[in-house]
Amino acid sequence: MRAFALIRHGDYRQKANTPSAHQPYPLTPAGENQAEACAEQLNALAAELELNISSCIHTSPLLRAWQTGDIIRRRWGDPNIQLQQTQALSERCVGSVANLTIAEIEQLLRADPRYPRPPLNWKARSDYCLPFPGAESLNQAGKRVADYINQLCETAPAHSLTPLVGHGAAFRHGACALGILSPEDVARLSMFHAQAVIIAQTDAGWIHLAGQWKPRPSPREFTD
Repeated sequence: MRAFALIRHGDYRQKANTPSAHQPYPLTPAGENQAEACAEQLNALAAELELNISSCIHTSPLLRAWQTGDIIRRRWGDPNIQLQQTQALSERCVGSVANLTIAEIEQLLRADPRYPRPPLNWKARSDYCLPFPGAESLNQAGKRVADYINQLCETAPAHSLTPLVGHGAAFRHGACALGILSPEDVARLSMFHAQAVIIAQTDAGWIHLAGQWKPRPSPREFTD
């Protein structure tokens, strides 16, 4: 069995009312503490599942994800543990309108005669892609993540646990692309900051092995 720990980054200094998850801000002190606790959670889960933790932690290149992975690595105190950054684990990109507010993006859409009015609640629509250069939908971001996990699985040792530090919406849509979550699950679930959800590839396909998704009390927009 080859298992992967999906770890949403710790709490960070997020710009309000801004749908872009490509924000360059660091973890808060609470986020740093969450990352330290995650290191202990991973040790416990690996022992419980009788898995060997990989010598490489894969992270999104966004600062909050890299910091989370780096804190886990330093907490373990093993100089052989490496960090590998990859754009494949980044959150959904909104392209050339990255880090603009919702109001600014919608104003640009109204002002440009080439673009139709976006659907209601467009930020949470899994299939909707903003019409700006470089933008992708949540489903496209999820497929990117799923493709990367499948690629890693081809070379991962048996009975291994590989930590992946990234972002909530991309991980949930990635789990959907792997067949672990349904589209309805994606809408009703979130992820806790710096708490691992363990998935694994078995002869029957991909499964949710351990760790908890975060239930949503009611339908809400996807946030990182």
